[in-house]
Amino acid sequence: MTTTFPDVSISTERLVLRALEPADAPALAEMMNDELVAAWTSVPQPFTEDDAHRWIDGYAPAERAAGRGIDLAVTEFLTQRLVGIVQLTKTNWHVRSTELSYIVGPWARGEGYASEAALATADWLFRDQHFERVELRTAADNTASQQVAQKIGCISEGVLRNACIARTRTEDGGWTDIRTDFIVWSLLPEDLDGVAEHMAEAGLSSYADWS
Repeated sequence: MTTTFPDVSISTERLVLRALEPADAPALAEMMNDELVAAWTSVPQPFTEDDAHRWIDGYAPAERAAGRGIDLAVTEFLTQRLVGIVQLTKTNWHVRSTELSYIVGPWARGEGYASEAALATADWLFRDQHFERVELRTAADNTASQQVAQKIGCISEGVLRNACIARTRTEDGGWTDIRTDFIVWSLLPEDLDGVAEHMAEAGLSSYADWS
């Protein structure tokens, strides 16, 4: 039984999702230092280019080799600019389930990239990797992330009370942890029926193929 993800490239009309590369380090560091990323993730702050290289050269390959997940750079098809990250973590190969998360850089928000990348990744998981469940967890106050989950057809399963550690700015400009709830979402293969057509009607690109 396969217990690791392949080295994959997933293409949509606007995006290419591929493995992180050393050349991505400057843009990755800039993305991770964004205020919203700092608030809703556990990424260390500040996040340096050295941190980015450790992620690209060490953490990401180790996660894929161990079968725990995969980290994909989300890039624009035309410009090859890094616009986001899609992560799969906590993968269970017996159950064929994994947890999906996404980050979009501040320079690329409002374009529907998170929904497009997440939907393409889920479709690849279901059709090519034969997964049966994708799970998402969004902080209770992170409405933008919740909207992405809804757009791609996820079903809200409930709330994990006090299960999320987020961050907020302090008066001196630093960060402090705050505790909040997680909303748990799931996506099954049948949930994707009609989602691509709905997104296309809304003006979002559809996914086409992968290699």
